[in-house]
Amino acid sequence: MKQIDLVYRTAFAELAQRTFDAQFQADFPLEGRFVTVPVKGRNYWYFDVPTPEGKDKRSYVGPEDDPEITVRVKAHKEIKNDIRERRRLVAMLQRSGGTSSPDRFAGEVTRALADAGLFRLRAVLIGSVAFGCYSGLLGVRLPNTAIQTGDADFAQDFAISSGVEDRLPPILEVLRSVDETFQAVPHQADKAKVVAFTNSVNYRVEFLTGTRGSDEYTGKPSPMPALGGASAENLRFLDYLIYEPVRTVLLHREGVSVNVPAPERYAVHKLIVSSRRLNDAPGRAKRDKDLLQASLLSEALVETKQGDVLADAYRQAWDRGPSWQEGIAAGLVMMPDNGKRALADALGVAVDKLGEEKGIS
Repeated sequence: MKQIDLVYRTAFAELAQRTFDAQFQADFPLEGRFVTVPVKGRNYWYFDVPTPEGKDKRSYVGPEDDPEITVRVKAHKEIKNDIRERRRLVAMLQRSGGTSSPDRFAGEVTRALADAGLFRLRAVLIGSVAFGCYSGLLGVRLPNTAIQTGDADFAQDFAISSGVEDRLPPILEVLRSVDETFQAVPHQADKAKVVAFTNSVNYRVEFLTGTRGSDEYTGKPSPMPALGGASAENLRFLDYLIYEPVRTVLLHREGVSVNVPAPERYAVHKLIVSSRRLNDAPGRAKRDKDLLQASLLSEALVETKQGDVLADAYRQAWDRGPSWQEGIAAGLVMMPDNGKRALADALGVAVDKLGEEKGIS
């Protein structure tokens, strides 16, 4: 696992900050004003823009106790548009820095959704497009074979979607701004709801959420008020994946400010879901990629002295009960040896004790 030179890690961090600043300015023009609104005992920032009708248009910004949000609220008028410099940083990181970039189409789709406000509404980029962000975030080189994908997946917590009191423009219109051949795909269990969109070459964009309460929601779509008419597929284990995501930058054009899962949770989640893949050819291919990504991130976290956070994420998943433990244990059997060694090192156990409750308590 080779680390990226410090100068490029520093450049990536600077780009991530500048991109978030620029997205913040684009979302909230100078003629508006920020206000705090109490919701269920917690304060949130909203942004009011005057309209010709005399009634303010209100948009969700984020929690008042998020320090990055509050700093930018206070410095809003000082944020400058520096697209040219950000493009220079992206090109340098792509050309010489050893960091990973998405394919052009995935970048365009993510950028369009970001500009529409998807990540402002606390959605999370997941899947292999998100995995590509960990190269710059962790400062390590990741192989392109672990990043290639033919789809883009996005997740949002159901409670957030219901509670932000803001919504995106129609998702299909946003996607057609990238490729006019995008079409909505009716959900098999409820034809009136849409969780996925595909274009003429079968590139798939899908929206997901965590299963609420019990397995009765699994396989059924959930209406998501914030997602511009789209619903989301309920998936087990997803609430664990998207808990406390991190903000970073996707290396496309001048950079796209995105939220991605914490890398340690991504690693453990991939270990679990690998054990639930079908045993047909597509399922085996997905399983192999799950295990490769879990292994690479485990190695990267240990290499960058973050084994403790990996161990904490592992224990939190293990403590969720038998079905989680079964998934972890089954994934460990198939995990590449380098990943097993890294995970064992993070947990402070022998490799042959991985997957045993007494070995991680």
